[in-house]
Amino acid sequence: MEAFHWRFHPAAHRFKELLDSGELGKIIRTDAAMTSTLGIPAGDIRWQYDLGGGSLMDMAYVISFTRYALQAGTPEEVMYAKATPAAHDARVDKDMTATLRYKSSGNTETDVYSTIYTDMDRDWAYGLLPRLWELPSIRVETERAEMVFYNAMMPHLYHYIAIKTKETGQWQYESIYKGGSRWGQRGESYWSTYRYQLEAFVDRVRGREPVFWVDNEDSVMQMRTIDEVYRKSGLPTRPTSAFASST
Repeated sequence: MEAFHWRFHPAAHRFKELLDSGELGKIIRTDAAMTSTLGIPAGDIRWQYDLGGGSLMDMAYVISFTRYALQAGTPEEVMYAKATPAAHDARVDKDMTATLRYKSSGNTETDVYSTIYTDMDRDWAYGLLPRLWELPSIRVETERAEMVFYNAMMPHLYHYIAIKTKETGQWQYESIYKGGSRWGQRGESYWSTYRYQLEAFVDRVRGREPVFWVDNEDSVMQMRTIDEVYRKSGLPTRPTSAFASST
């Protein structure tokens, strides 16, 4: 199973519940971003094309956030994609910006436009301050509200789900570290996203029904989306590994 551990945390389930409840109306657009303001060190595997390097590959959580919110597979179209090539290898993206057009499961008649942004060497604010506040997040606009899931990738460390209704303009915040509709009494507030995923994995191995799962088909759709963004940006897709091609 692919290690999109964040999807197993109670906060992710609460985020999806709020979207699926119908109280906020249909989704209109989404915006997801993930950056590294201190920069990934030179020589790291994330900068190496032959090892699947690139900001979109490493920070593909932005696509995972988007697809999870929309309960969608691959986009109808990658409308726009622009990458900044790394100085040492033009095949590797330092950053990537893209706009994708989806049909969400609850809004199949209307297009949903989603932007994504990744950056492995984000400029410092005013050239002086690291942007430590830019944790991986997704913003969702619906017919009746605007929602932010802040630090969606590692919600066990810190997160919030904020909703601003368009009618009142007031923000409401909530956080959840254990329990919820899926885990119930199971789990502890100190459990990491990885621990929650491990619990689901052990359940599956032992023949029990896991509370959540990421199947192989979902992982293939994730990678197909990544490939399409790379193609649209003009960069090559990441190479098939020598190990995979020899088996």
